[in-house]
Amino acid sequence: MKKGPVTLLCAMISLGASAQTVQDAKKMIYYERYKAASEQLQQIVKTEPANAEAWYLLTKANLQSDNPASTKDILLQAVPDVKDEPFYQVAYGSVLLHNGNKDSARFYFDKALDKTRNKNPDILSAVANAHIDAKTGDAAYAVQLLDRAIDRDKKEAALYVMMGDANRKLGNGSEAYKMYTAALGRDKDHAAAMYRIGKIFVSQKNPEMYLKHFNEALAADSSYAPALYELYYHYYFTEPQKAMQYFQQYVAKSDNKKDNDVLYTDLLYLNKQYQEAIAKAQQLMAKNNGDSMPRLHKLMAYSYLGLKDSANAMASMNKYFAKEVDSNFVAKDFEIMADLYAGIEGKEDSAIVYYQKTADKIKDKPERFQLYRKLADLHKDKKDYVNQAHWLGMYYQDNPKATNIDLFNWGIAHFKGESYVQADTVFGTYIQKYPDQAFGYYWRARTNSLMDSTMEKGAAIPWYNQLITLIEKDTANKTNKKWLIEAYGYLAAYETNQVKDYKTATENLKKILVIDPDNKDAQQYISILEKKLTADSKPGSDPGK
Repeated sequence: MKKGPVTLLCAMISLGASAQTVQDAKKMIYYERYKAASEQLQQIVKTEPANAEAWYLLTKANLQSDNPASTKDILLQAVPDVKDEPFYQVAYGSVLLHNGNKDSARFYFDKALDKTRNKNPDILSAVANAHIDAKTGDAAYAVQLLDRAIDRDKKEAALYVMMGDANRKLGNGSEAYKMYTAALGRDKDHAAAMYRIGKIFVSQKNPEMYLKHFNEALAADSSYAPALYELYYHYYFTEPQKAMQYFQQYVAKSDNKKDNDVLYTDLLYLNKQYQEAIAKAQQLMAKNNGDSMPRLHKLMAYSYLGLKDSANAMASMNKYFAKEVDSNFVAKDFEIMADLYAGIEGKEDSAIVYYQKTADKIKDKPERFQLYRKLADLHKDKKDYVNQAHWLGMYYQDNPKATNIDLFNWGIAHFKGESYVQADTVFGTYIQKYPDQAFGYYWRARTNSLMDSTMEKGAAIPWYNQLITLIEKDTANKTNKKWLIEAYGYLAAYETNQVKDYKTATENLKKILVIDPDNKDAQQYISILEKKLTADSKPGSDPGK
């Protein structure tokens, strides 16, 4: 008489505890704590192997975890009786769909739906959820299933959230917003719905709105870790101290993930806690085998740079390059190495190699122009003017921020590198763009004088004449005075040696004396030419001799 009621009471207590545990697991899945949910559900299926819903929830949690590969093997361990249950069939179909086996998945989904006559909102939403989560899932079909589920249970907020997720997968943001708002109409404190509205605004790059909704989600439920993560990620790029606060809250309210320690180390660096970042990185490498976490070597390098310890920064970067796979390298990696080599005397060639690699990585971005400038400066230091000109040209062309000075320096580098044809082209461009400035005319004249060193073609004459026309009225300017003396002298030399027009040559030399009365060269040549003109004017003289 006593034994029966006691046994019944124990069974009722056991069922109540198990049911509560299933609810706890559902809550963990809601909070996206899939590892915690999986651990709870593994215990349930051990004690209640016939609990089909527990097998389904275990599958759902595992497929969302970092390691979903073993889920199918776990499902196959279920007792035979449970395999005919709709929840189990949805679970098995979910694994197949996750693995891309759409036809096989549909077979199991249809069995579950048929068995419940397409009327059970839990089964309808479970199949819909599988299609939403899987990459190969059919979001349009998920919408159809959720329509049926909502017809059966119009008050359940989670169904509207899933409907919003399905529409987001279809690319219909406005309909998704409506569904998430409808979920809040059923449950005003539904943090997941607020969070998902925030995610819509993340995709629209609207921080004012997504921060509002993420904060509302936390106000409704401070344990909703996904919102904490989004706030951490937002402030990671703008306010590292705030990011650290949100990250620490996120870690406290989410599953322990293997990346958390690395993310924390990143935040130590961003908050300029360089010694702490280095110590944490060294600890992680010792614990996890440094070769398996090459990124930590880079993080240490950046921290050493923050401490102005370039020797250790270089050593850490070398380890990073030795251990990381090439496909993971980013432009900043090469730039850091370039900057380090640029600070070492005699290592200019290595700096150049790494700056070139950096430029190749970001060749379609505005930042490349500053790299071109650095490369030009390094070649200038080496007195390699040909390559300096190449990189100055790369800097100037298509650069909306390039100035007349940049164009001028490009021409000068060609001039110093004795690439006179290229220099002439650049200075010609300068004249076209800045016709009221003397620099283009002067340096084009200089360039042509060197290309025509015998003055046979008089190639520099047009440019010296235009220079004179532009600056002859402003002889108080020292540069103008110097250039006018050079221009008049060149014209006089050409007229003397090529044209034999001694009179015009003398006139140009006298113009020099107007500017510089004490110019001895001009005085000397005027004297010579005047004697020549006097001699030529005598009867019987030959002006050509």
